[in-house]
Amino acid sequence: MSIFGDKRDDFRKLAEMSSVALVLPSSIAVGLFFGYVLDKWLHTDPWMLLAFLVFGIVSGFASLFRALRKYEKEEKG
Repeated sequence: MSIFGDKRDDFRKLAEMSSVALVLPSSIAVGLFFGYVLDKWLHTDPWMLLAFLVFGIVSGFASLFRALRKYEKEEKG
């Protein structure tokens, strides 16, 4: 292994963890977008927005926990 092997692994882990920080807000934003569009299309204000906001939050937390669990397994293994 070269001198830079450990540094590359550290940078890869840093990049993975920084992308995890974007998972929750992006999931919420996608849920809000689709809820807003469906509300305007179906004239159901604010029900689709609220429903897809909840779906986005749940999806974001599920993805966040899945990524953190994967990271934890990599650290232990």
